[in-house]
Amino acid sequence: MASLKLMQPQEVEVLYILPALRREITIEMKKLGIEQKEIANRLCVTEAAVSQYLKSKRASKVKFSKTALSLIKTSAKKIKDRRMMLKETQDLLKILKKQGSICKVHKELADLPKQCLVCFTSEKEICKHQ
Repeated sequence: MASLKLMQPQEVEVLYILPALRREITIEMKKLGIEQKEIANRLCVTEAAVSQYLKSKRASKVKFSKTALSLIKTSAKKIKDRRMMLKETQDLLKILKKQGSICKVHKELADLPKQCLVCFTSEKEICKHQ
């Protein structure tokens, strides 16, 4: 695992955000009555991973806002196959990035300066936050 002091925003996405998204999608799919085997198939994970998501034994560090949870709930209903899982996951990541959620988790996990702008990619966004 990467040193927390040097963790890149992309590492936060891969190590924390994506698993947390899978956890929340799993929970929502279970509420919809979808069997664990089918959830695992749709999310391209093992049945053991689905079980751990449901028992909060995996990916429990990240907590999403009510707005994000609402979006995740909507996405869970749309995911019927692997292609839709990829699309919905990417859409959720884009939204979380725009909302600053990934940046927030990055700041919580890594040793970054208070006014860190590493998550912002455009000059326009950096100027807005100065």
